[in-house]
Amino acid sequence: MNTELAFCGLECDTCPIFLATREKDKDRRFEMRVSIAKFCSEHYGMLMQPEDITDCDGCRGSSGRLFTKCRECHIRECAAKRNIESCAFCSNYACDYLLDIFVDDKDAQRRLEQLRTNATA
Repeated sequence: MNTELAFCGLECDTCPIFLATREKDKDRRFEMRVSIAKFCSEHYGMLMQPEDITDCDGCRGSSGRLFTKCRECHIRECAAKRNIESCAFCSNYACDYLLDIFVDDKDAQRRLEQLRTNATA
């Protein structure tokens, strides 16, 4: 399984925060964080500054670097407690937390369904 795929099926490697973490150019990385903070404020009501956008290697990463909101994620916490590689393999699939994600990201649902299908094939 791709380490850049979050437990919930979101693609970390397309996330602006994940991409900013990997940006080598310091000025460009700061510009990206300004944009992310603005987006979070406008779309999610999260009052954030560029310095609030912490490095993130994805919720399944081993570095321990996680965006603040990823660190607080109920799905990530649940998957870790259940010691599962993905929510696709959870006995409680699809829980209410996942259903909330699927409302905004049908592709996350498609990716998890594909994992489930491949696991039983």
